[in-house]
Amino acid sequence: MSVQDRIHERLAATFAPLHLELENESHSHSVPPNSETHFRVVLVSDAFSGKRPVARHQAVYAALAEELAGPVHALALHTYDPAEWRDRQGESPASPACLGGSKAEGGGV
Repeated sequence: MSVQDRIHERLAATFAPLHLELENESHSHSVPPNSETHFRVVLVSDAFSGKRPVARHQAVYAALAEELAGPVHALALHTYDPAEWRDRQGESPASPACLGGSKAEGGGV
């Protein structure tokens, strides 16, 4: 099973999302082709109601602890409760462009 599939499976099982987008953004970073290291997550769940963004992110990190300890280098998290998602009209921010260079150049990934 791919890293992306495992992430999707864990998030779906943990949060019973009303909406889940998972995008592999590794191609936009200084990593080998076909890498699964950088992901963008848009997650809408009743589980986030009444929780601050930090608590939401901590819950996602806990659900993905195995992936974060291994192959996943970065997650762009956009977490909403259903009312926030309705207010946003189903829109979430795009990830910023990667500004890091290659490791050989002394930049980040």
